[in-house]
Parts: sequence; structure tokens; C-alpha cells
Amino acid sequence: MSTEYSGAGDPRRSIDLLWGRMPGPTARRGPRPKFTVPGIVAVAVALADEDGLPAVSMRKVAERLGVTAMSLYTYVPSKSELLDVMVDAVAGEAVRDAYTSDGWRDRLTEVARSNWELYRRHPWLLQVATSRPVLGPNTIAKYDCELRAFDGTGVSDVETDQLLSLVLDYVTGAARAAVLADLAERHTGRSDTEWWEAWGPLLAEVLDPARYPTAARIGQAAGEEYGAGDPARAFTFGLKRVLDGIERFLPPSTRPS
Repeated sequence: MSTEYSGAGDPRRSIDLLWGRMPGPTARRGPRPKFTVPGIVAVAVALADEDGLPAVSMRKVAERLGVTAMSLYTYVPSKSELLDVMVDAVAGEAVRDAYTSDGWRDRLTEVARSNWELYRRHPWLLQVATSRPVLGPNTIAKYDCELRAFDGTGVSDVETDQLLSLVLDYVTGAARAAVLADLAERHTGRSDTEWWEAWGPLLAEVLDPARYPTAARIGQAAGEEYGAGDPARAFTFGLKRVLDGIERFLPPSTRPS
């Protein structure tokens, strides 16, 4: 997957767009603006959902809206700023007012599953490198509510941030594996199950179990257990192990009796 980078646009223009204080057409006298920034962003997100980030350009967004690209520059100065607002817009889908559980482990499970589902709805998010975070209202609200999953655990603020990053990094990796499996099926026209049905018998002709005893034994057991693989099942298994590790790190008073 190709990679785009958040925070690559003009800082002032990006902040103004993200926080809804862009002067542009809405501040001018005369006819009411034909478009809004949220409307433009919704079109860009739809394009990305359909065909990935390479499908998103100012020209293609304008074509979907039935105007020229130049018409959009009075709303959004470039694709760099547009990308930041796209990321922030979909981040709003993972913001919650409250958790359904009082326990840190269940709350973190909610956080992880919410982000997993966000990536599954918008796989193009995996193409955005956010080491320079999008500083928009939805992204910050998402961060704020996710940090609250650690309320009552007794860990420091810095440790809270690092533990949250640990969980989110795990989810990102698991989601990437699932999305790549989807892309493989789309590009080859063959599911993982169909691929193994074609390749498995051929591998059996050349594989000597005596030479690769551990791989042969475990590979066969895994194949019999879950066939060609189940990304959702692997995600759930791995998440439990990550949370087990966090439990060992937390103060003993937070652990189940």
C-alpha cells in the first residue's frame, strides 16, 4: 500500500480547516457558497473508501461534485490539508461519551474493537502515516476518551499514553494484515481458502517434514484448526495477550481477585 503523510500541509490553513474557522467563501458577501468543507471531505472519504487514497485528488473530488478543481481551492488549499481533515472526520466515528464497563480491561477491549472496526470501514487509514498527528477536534476527542480507559489504574500520565499506544499499535498491525488479505483476494480473484486449495497439495509434494519438523507440525495443526486463516480470530487472540501483559504491569490492586 502506498503511504501518505499527515501534517504535510500549511499549519495555519490546516488548523483553520480542522477547527472550522477557515475564512474562505463562507465569510464573503454575495451568493451563498455552493459547497461546505464537510461536504467536500465526505466526497473525498467516499472515494478513499471505494478505491484507496490513490483515488483521491482535488481533480477527482471536483469531478464527483461536478465542478472544476479550481473551484475547490477556495475551500481547501491542497490535498495535504484535505487529507488531515479526512482523517479527523472519520476519527469522530470512534469517539464515545462513556464506556459500557467500569473495568480497565473491558474498556481497553472497547477501544481496540472500535479502532479495528474503524480500519475495516476505512482501510485507507492504514495508508496514512500519522507520526505527526492530526490536531483536529475529533482526533483529540478520540484520544481523550481512549485515555480515560485507564481511569483508576494508578499508572502515571506518561505510562497511560505509552500503554494506549501499545494497544493502538497492535490494532493497526492486525488490521493491516486483514486489509492486505482483502486486497490479495480483490487483485487475484481468489480467496485465501482457494489459494491454499491450489498451493497446499503442491507444497506437500516437495515439503519434507523431517527437514522442517516444527513448521510441518504446527502448520498442519493451525490449518486443521482454522483453515486459511481468520483475521478477526487472530485479532481477538492477540488482543487478549496484549491485555494480559498490561495486567502484569498494572498495580496489583487493579488485577482481578
